[in-house]
Amino acid sequence: MNDVKNRSARAGAWLAAFGPEISVLVPAAQKSRIAGLWALVDDAAPFEVVLDALLAQGLGGIDDFVVVAASDSSARVLVRGSASASVHTATGTVEVTGQDRVWGEQSFTDVTAVVLTLPDSAPTGPEVSLTQGLLRVGSVVWGTPGEIPVDDSVPGQGPVEVPAAVEVPAAVEVPAAVEVEPVASEPAPEPVAEPAPEPVPSAGPEPVVLTPAVAGLPPEADETGEHPALDHDGMTQTGAQPGPVPQPGIPGQPQAPSVTSRPVARLVFSHGTTAEVDRAILVGRAPEARRFTPGDQPQLITVPSPHQEVSSTHLEIRPGSGVDHGMAVVTDLGSTNGTLLVQPGLPQEDLQPGIAVSLMPGAILDLGDGVTIQVTQP
Repeated sequence: MNDVKNRSARAGAWLAAFGPEISVLVPAAQKSRIAGLWALVDDAAPFEVVLDALLAQGLGGIDDFVVVAASDSSARVLVRGSASASVHTATGTVEVTGQDRVWGEQSFTDVTAVVLTLPDSAPTGPEVSLTQGLLRVGSVVWGTPGEIPVDDSVPGQGPVEVPAAVEVPAAVEVPAAVEVEPVASEPAPEPVAEPAPEPVPSAGPEPVVLTPAVAGLPPEADETGEHPALDHDGMTQTGAQPGPVPQPGIPGQPQAPSVTSRPVARLVFSHGTTAEVDRAILVGRAPEARRFTPGDQPQLITVPSPHQEVSSTHLEIRPGSGVDHGMAVVTDLGSTNGTLLVQPGLPQEDLQPGIAVSLMPGAILDLGDGVTIQVTQP
């Protein structure tokens, strides 16, 4: 079978990243993992690399998932939790489940179809033919299920009836991701000491919480209770500042270069400005770059904010590193009113100060005061 031409799905609650050969499906509660996984499968990363990234935070945090690698007439299926896969072959149908063990995994040849049943995700709407992308699904079918001989003497075999797919316009396709390398998605914050020690690789990536000088948070008040180093909105630091501190990133992962050979994204601002993300970009109503070294100066973009809802140095957008290599990542620098992020196929979220989040093409950042930034492909 051909997993690209004969793959179809119906809408539902699970999140699915479909690559040219490998597909990863997780429940909606695991949305923080799916962006990095989509980048991997879209870039045709090996099965083991995708699985390592999926489990980078340990099995304890993810009870259900499905990984399918399908090419021509072969398939490798891995299932954990209450999902199940019916694999149709020339000799019968085999059910792959993972409820009574860590997970169930099998490889097959002479495959005619793979049918996924996902728990807590009632399929809705017609079946839609798929190529590659990131979307919400309730059921997925590779190939064309049909009348298949069943050998009742083989445990786990039995017929599975699946309706034929109905071809509809592929409106759910997500624009292809730019090139990426294996890495893990953003985790919960963890303090970084000053000065920062050398990062130590670990089994799973851990986030970096920026210090006030990095995140744009107010420094400690002096004995008078005042913050003499801040302007009137408490964001721009005007006094002497500490030296350079670590860039946003994940310990154990390589840093992105100061300037990339080509842009990883294009930013379109609501007031008409556009910018290519080939280096760090600071955005605000009066952005400053005091924490950067002279040889690593970012691009400064000033946005209008008549009601001063946008902080002086509101957020940073830069090329990502590790699994986010080839993508842009955004970090709210402790802005007063926060930043709202809306990504294709995902619920809107408020950025947490100091936590880097990878940006998909089509993402929208809302800084307040009518200022928005749209992320597009370069």
